[in-house]
Amino acid sequence: MTRPAAAPFPQMLLAQTKSELLMRWRVPAFSVTNLALPIVFFTFFGLPVAHVVRGDGVSIGAYLLASFGAYAVGNVMVYGFGIGVANERGMKVDRLMRASRLPPLVFMLAKVVTALVFAFLALVLLIGFGIVAGGIHQTPAVWATIIGRLLAGSLPFIALGFAIGYWSGPHAAPAVANLIYLPLSFASGLFVPLNQLPGFVRTLAPFLPSYHYAQLAWSALGAGRESLGESLLWLAGYTALFLTLAVRAYRREERAKFA
Repeated sequence: MTRPAAAPFPQMLLAQTKSELLMRWRVPAFSVTNLALPIVFFTFFGLPVAHVVRGDGVSIGAYLLASFGAYAVGNVMVYGFGIGVANERGMKVDRLMRASRLPPLVFMLAKVVTALVFAFLALVLLIGFGIVAGGIHQTPAVWATIIGRLLAGSLPFIALGFAIGYWSGPHAAPAVANLIYLPLSFASGLFVPLNQLPGFVRTLAPFLPSYHYAQLAWSALGAGRESLGESLLWLAGYTALFLTLAVRAYRREERAKFA
């Protein structure tokens, strides 16, 4: 009996991405949390000082929007991938996909595209809220640069999410994601400016991926502490590290379940 031919790669990717988007949108714990939480944080930390301008002419409100934008994208990647992948493993979705004609690459790419879509929505909503509620104004080119850089530079956190999802079980993944991502965010100055953090945290921050990730957005406002090339080099190194961990965990899973 001849098996039917598989659909073309782009068609499979489009169909799987639509399925992932619909699935994530129907889970309020994912969709509402990832879209609304950065706005809530900005309301508490950013709105009270949104009108303040630093001595170098940088708007504190815009600076904090960039900071929470970096947090928002990383949040989608780490929690969306980390917890989502772990939950799907617990529900044996990976076994179901393995039994289907869907290539693993399509399955993974659909998750990446889905996360990028939600990250884009989170950024647009956050920046729109800052403009309307905080009266924060930058040129459209600056906002577009921040959004583009944060989406393009999110690869380390995509890889970190996959690593968490394959190294942790469905019950442990939320705790692991929180223990990793929240300290990274605070220690990198995303919630509180670095000059207000303890000395040992300021010393540690330049070695953290989230610090260099935030620099992509801060430098678009003229507030960065390093060149774009230096930020990208650090992020490339962390991408390689986290991707290595994710691939090792994925291969271990494959050997345990399908060897």
